[in-house]
Amino acid sequence: MGSPLSICLVSSELTPFAKTGGLGDVVASVARYLHLAGHDVRAFVPLYSKIDRQSIPFVPVAFLRDVPVRMGSRTYSFTVYTAPLPGTGLPLYFLHCPVLFDRPGIYTEDADEAVRFAFLSRAALECCQRMGWAPDVCHANDWHTALLPLYLRTIYGWDQLFARTRTLLTLHNIGYQGIFRSSLLGDLGLGEATSFLHQEDLAQGRLNFLKTGILYATALSTVSKTHANELQTDRYGMGLQAILRARADHLFGIVNGIDVDVWDPSTDALLPYTYTVDDLTGKKLDKRYLLEGMGLASEGDGPLLGIVSRLTAQKGFDLCFDVLPRLMSQRDLRLVVLGTGEDRYRHFFEGMQVRFPGRVGFYYGYNEKLAHLVEAGSDLFLMPSLYEPCGLNQMYSQRYGTPPVVRETGGLADTVDPFDPATGQGTGFVFEHFTPEGLEWALHRALDTYADPGAFGKVIRNGMARDFSWQTQIQRYVDLYRALISGRL
Repeated sequence: MGSPLSICLVSSELTPFAKTGGLGDVVASVARYLHLAGHDVRAFVPLYSKIDRQSIPFVPVAFLRDVPVRMGSRTYSFTVYTAPLPGTGLPLYFLHCPVLFDRPGIYTEDADEAVRFAFLSRAALECCQRMGWAPDVCHANDWHTALLPLYLRTIYGWDQLFARTRTLLTLHNIGYQGIFRSSLLGDLGLGEATSFLHQEDLAQGRLNFLKTGILYATALSTVSKTHANELQTDRYGMGLQAILRARADHLFGIVNGIDVDVWDPSTDALLPYTYTVDDLTGKKLDKRYLLEGMGLASEGDGPLLGIVSRLTAQKGFDLCFDVLPRLMSQRDLRLVVLGTGEDRYRHFFEGMQVRFPGRVGFYYGYNEKLAHLVEAGSDLFLMPSLYEPCGLNQMYSQRYGTPPVVRETGGLADTVDPFDPATGQGTGFVFEHFTPEGLEWALHRALDTYADPGAFGKVIRNGMARDFSWQTQIQRYVDLYRALISGRL
């Protein structure tokens, strides 16, 4: 097991307090499961004005009041409040700086956006100093905290408190890099550190937060092994592929886990009927309940295809424009879609409802109860992503006995094994090429397998036996932390 570690976790989001996507979920889970494993984890996040301060017991930290931070020509001050991570005794540290974080949303287009998140990294390190706490690892997340490794090397390089501290930067979504004008360097406290920055970027008048973090973090991680390899290619690297290839020996993929207490078909309080791998009666009843609730025909034995997703190009729905109408015309198939996003996809699924009445149900928006019900009541789950750093729904689906149909990319490739009818091995249906033909092939394969109860039963049992729990995945982070502090990286 080894001795407990000290981990400083810094993020712009942490569920349920601040969330716009999967980043907040992952950071909250990492904090939770490091704490449950006995490690000293201290998570720092801004106290945004949108966070509910009335129903949550926020408590000020006496020795962290009105802490000054000099950034360029301005001095900002912050006060720290703590509140527990729900379901644990772990105190989280919220940085209250109204001039920077009292905004309508988490992210803005304001002129000081770079300062807001550079300050987050600085404030977290100031807290460590005043706590007299030397983290073994500072774990930064995405562009918002990617300057932290450079700050440790420059502004805080004098402080022996951090002499043994190593840094890990996790790339959750490389599509957002934090690119700003280099004229802001003085405002960020980096006016005298230009020699550390990417010189070509500076010559072109820009500063890239994420690129800077990639240069200076002791190690890098992303949210699946396959995505770690994809990021080094021209197709997926978003302009950072060369620098990531140069750091390939320090780039690791760790698949996200899922909360198996929340996502458990045998105990899920959001389902009308629960079930287990040994008794799927409840799953059949959930299917009927879902169909009736969506106004679809519940008679017949045809399969139900489910989708729960953001409706964006990244999720691969361009492939559906021709494939799904053709498939619905050819096969005994029903479709339920839950999602919100771009108008072109909304109009497509609304049109599908009109074209196939009683067979297609579309809920525009998000509904947590319905999301659980779609996972449980569907026979197959569709995720044809163009790219998918990790993805969670394909793991939920397998746990709920709903084999996923996915493209072979990122975390989908790492967590869904193609079903082989010859061996009976595999947990879903996987296509390689991002083409309508590829998706159509995979869907026909899935529907043909569904028509064979023996084979389809194997796919279900294989998927429900998979362990995607955070209890398992957190050990991979712990192993990486130990490799960092031992000097092996």
